[in-house]
Amino acid sequence: MFFFIVIDVFFIGKIILTGKNFQVLNPKGLIASQERDLMFTAILLMLIVVVPVLIFAFHVASTYHENNKKKKYTPEWDHNTKLQFFIWAFPSAIICLLCILNWVGAHRLDPHQAIASTVQPITIQVVATRWKWVFIYPDQNIATVNFVEFPENTPINFELSASDTPMNSFWIPQLGGQIYAMSGMATQTHLIANGIGTYRGENAEINGAGYADMGFTAQSVSKTTFNTWLASIKNSSNPALTLNSFNKLAQPSMNVPPTYFSSTQSNLFTTIVMKYVAPGKSMEGM
Repeated sequence: MFFFIVIDVFFIGKIILTGKNFQVLNPKGLIASQERDLMFTAILLMLIVVVPVLIFAFHVASTYHENNKKKKYTPEWDHNTKLQFFIWAFPSAIICLLCILNWVGAHRLDPHQAIASTVQPITIQVVATRWKWVFIYPDQNIATVNFVEFPENTPINFELSASDTPMNSFWIPQLGGQIYAMSGMATQTHLIANGIGTYRGENAEINGAGYADMGFTAQSVSKTTFNTWLASIKNSSNPALTLNSFNKLAQPSMNVPPTYFSSTQSNLFTTIVMKYVAPGKSMEGM
């Protein structure tokens, strides 16, 4: 295990020093920044134990080898109470600290928890299909495929589900962690971009032939640019996204270019989720 930790640290350091855009380590949003800090803190705490162990291992191997006759042979360390206490107490304290750190972080970064902000959040509904992402803007009454745009410094409430597809995992690495999207289940995650930028979105769950190309572009823009973009789509000759056109769109296909719909059927997201619910049931508690 120690060997793999050292290798991981080596490659992460190499990526940083060579200027590669390792997206998890280059956050552009509040949630992703806190997740990176939590990850680095956990690694540093583990290295407090790992580094001395590695140094001690090399020291023992180089000092107490068979040909070194100058060192005193003391093999009965297994009954040394002070040494045993030091060996176990220090790592145990680190483990307890990691447990507390991760427990607090998991609750602070709960994807269902809204982001505190004075800016009015917007809602974007996401439906995973094979093998593409459909984004529905219920308040703006438009929809897109494999492209999502939103204003900077604005909390985004992503409502997620899927349609006739195996498990998917929605992930924009530079904005936050992944969250699963499954047929018949509605969930959510809250993200925010700290500035203008273009980010890669992807499916982090292997789920079939088109998985590798099931990516999308996430773009953070100014509020003015966002409103102009909305108006251009609404006033375009693009078709409306209805349940019938969605069912055709949801058929398996790969490498679908960004597509835009000038309007959407009312409550389309709820209708997509509810088709998996038994008659007489509701979405309450889902």
